[in-house]
Amino acid sequence: MRLIQKEIQLPVIGGYFHLLENLQNDKEIRANNNIPIRLVVTEMNMQSFKCEVSVVQLEQNDPSIPAWTLFDFKRRQTVNNTSFNVVFLVPTGIGSHIGGHAGDATPAAMLVSEICDKIILHPNVVNASDINEMPVNSLYVEGSTITRLLMGQIGIQPVRSNRLLVLIDEHHIPMFTNDTINAVSAARATYGLDLSSIIKLDPQVEMKTFFSGSGSAVGEIDKLERIFSVVEKYTDSFDALAVASVIETPHEYHEAYFKSADEMTNPWGGVEAMLTHTLSMFLNLPTAHSPMLENLKIANLDLGIVDPRLAAEATSLTFLQCMLKGLRKSPRIILDEELFNHGEILSAKDISCIVIPDKCVGLPTLAALEQGISVIAVRENENFMKNDLSLLPWKKGQLHIVDNYWEAVGVLSALKAGIDPYSVRRPLSTSKIQKNVVK
Repeated sequence: MRLIQKEIQLPVIGGYFHLLENLQNDKEIRANNNIPIRLVVTEMNMQSFKCEVSVVQLEQNDPSIPAWTLFDFKRRQTVNNTSFNVVFLVPTGIGSHIGGHAGDATPAAMLVSEICDKIILHPNVVNASDINEMPVNSLYVEGSTITRLLMGQIGIQPVRSNRLLVLIDEHHIPMFTNDTINAVSAARATYGLDLSSIIKLDPQVEMKTFFSGSGSAVGEIDKLERIFSVVEKYTDSFDALAVASVIETPHEYHEAYFKSADEMTNPWGGVEAMLTHTLSMFLNLPTAHSPMLENLKIANLDLGIVDPRLAAEATSLTFLQCMLKGLRKSPRIILDEELFNHGEILSAKDISCIVIPDKCVGLPTLAALEQGISVIAVRENENFMKNDLSLLPWKKGQLHIVDNYWEAVGVLSALKAGIDPYSVRRPLSTSKIQKNVVK
């Protein structure tokens, strides 16, 4: 079982509203029984979309293909206006200035959380090695789960706690394996983590990282079936899956990243997202990943004083606690549509708004467009994407492009209060009057 990255270009056919349908029918994406698990539009214009697609290549005896596809869309029939729930996204691996490093979007997420009932976020927003200070009203879910939620495929149900199965590489340096086990034990002793088992993977899953043509961090994964073969043996004993494994990374990336964070994307995040998207989609369970150090030379790098956004990674050996804390209460994935109207289960009908960095177009953005969900795009959160969101066919008042997260909270407050955000700005435009001429 292999995960690879593909770069494709799709023509604009029948207008932007049909993009999801075009993706569903594109033969290049589905060639050779490829299963798409992640999609990013890196550049769009009036003629075409440049896309980067992560796909799973299945072999004989690999896990069965899901009955649905990533691009299946189910329009919400009703909207829940009794609560105000916000999806907060910082896509992984695209070089976001805020949230593209080590949990450095947490303050922005905490700010947004004050204005909503629930904030739905993904690991890239709050994972910071040994730190995870996600808001108390947050629902921590993997990125593909957010996509499926907005696409109308699933619901999510808050839980009190999850039993965690932890898979770790049998590292060739025993100290790194021992440190990882000690980190899990610390979680049990200090905040009561419910551990199902720790399983050592030997041989390891093979993960490699590199950069795409757009500058995004991506990668390749081989031998993923090794994780599925373990999971099958423990199916009934855990509710969430944590994976800690080595990512093969060119040595020069380590120092280069810590010395030039604004010029280089976090090299590990993209391939981690490919892994967790696949696991969550096939298993329908919360999953998260943390990297293990490759060797002592990297562990002993003297990085000096680094950019504050990277400091959490520079001071950790295991990078593990953040995902353990997140998975501990990660919501259950609900597949039965008949349960979506149950009071405690959130589905697409319960999402009031999504907040994204400007220029980001992926399936969550396209799903929000089609579901009629308000979108707030933040200019200050710069990234490598080359998209003009205003080209998409938004309904009047659906898209709000703001300068920063302070302004985003102001727009969210207006939407929650049910007022036009522009009514508090000056000058106030004149009222439009149209004459209806009856012939």
